[in-house]
Amino acid sequence: MPKSSATETHLFTSESVSMGHPDKVADQISDALLDSLIGCDPQARVAIETMVTTGLAVVAGEVTVHNQDAQNALGRAEETVRETIRRIGYDDPAGGFDYRSCAVVRAIHEQSPDISQGVTAGEGLHSEQGAGDQGLMFGFACDETEALMPLPIQLAHRLVEDLAKLRQSGEIPWLRPDAKSQVTIVYEGNVPVGIDTIVISTQHAEEAVDPQKSHNMSEAAQAEIRDKLIRPVLERECPRFSSKKITTHINPTGRFVTGGPHGDCGLTGRKIIVDTYGGRGRHGGGAFSGKDPSKVDRCATYMARHIAKNVVAAELAKQCEVQLAYAIGVAEPVSVYVDTLGTSEVPAERMARIIRDVFPLKPAEIIEYLDLRRPIYFETARHGHFGREGAGFSWERTDRVRELRSAAQVLQAV
Repeated sequence: MPKSSATETHLFTSESVSMGHPDKVADQISDALLDSLIGCDPQARVAIETMVTTGLAVVAGEVTVHNQDAQNALGRAEETVRETIRRIGYDDPAGGFDYRSCAVVRAIHEQSPDISQGVTAGEGLHSEQGAGDQGLMFGFACDETEALMPLPIQLAHRLVEDLAKLRQSGEIPWLRPDAKSQVTIVYEGNVPVGIDTIVISTQHAEEAVDPQKSHNMSEAAQAEIRDKLIRPVLERECPRFSSKKITTHINPTGRFVTGGPHGDCGLTGRKIIVDTYGGRGRHGGGAFSGKDPSKVDRCATYMARHIAKNVVAAELAKQCEVQLAYAIGVAEPVSVYVDTLGTSEVPAERMARIIRDVFPLKPAEIIEYLDLRRPIYFETARHGHFGREGAGFSWERTDRVRELRSAAQVLQAV
């Protein structure tokens, strides 16, 4: 979001998609396969892409493992794919895509040795582990929410997350897995002052359709979404805005029975803005799911978020965007850039120096520091990679606040 004057009022919108959205189905399959391999072989090299469509899941990519347990896990790839689809909720063949009847096609081979020699310590031209590819990665944080995430994407994620809970618990029995949310926030300058619009589009069974209007969701079904989903999420996440007038659109096309991979083809990595900050800040272009942590698309993006969040938690800035850039096979980042969007008294050059001093930035160091060689990735593939709680989300820690403040004071005193 661009810098705004103190008096400017504007709207900003972010969206999220559910675990049953076709692209998220693909992401979860890719990360479930990654977890199955890295759980057996922490040094596994994995880059798996998934495509899902009517009656079909295709998994393809490069995998190198180093022990028999991981080889066995790779041999169970089809079972892992089917179990992931079942966990998401596609268990009815009438929907055109379900875990029992869909075909699973596998096209997986070993990682290129040319890439391996640039990434593996002691091989190629370098003595330590280099970046798995060139690229630029961004991390962002702001003080709009307790999670230090932008309010629009944080609300959008919590809406689809709670929608999934309502479906899985059976509290709303006509819900089906595919869904989207969208939240528009009113800002004065850079401060959120209200919620303008909420959109929920959710796949549903025929029983949610008004029998008098065969192409429209019934008013009773819409009321359930308002009463059991939207109102509780707002009261919990931002009570200061929950009582204000908000425009809501629930299944604005009227009917959403055909959905999931039967309704739209899904591909790994197509929801990178949903995965990150909902359009706030920038994105380097790389996706996350299906990639082991030697890929800087993953580990460095997580590290950039960790850095930005600690900067904001340390109250050195109200907003912070961090860019890390790498060359393939080279361990040290080629650049570190910080933009606090005019919300910090610490100059950007000094902030970059502080970050280099406080945080490990080589890929091997990041992987060890964030403890990334674990099967933690399936949970990241739905409801956002950032602003989450749990043991797997190590990049969300704010444990370097004291060091950042001390370093800032020392540099300011020089």
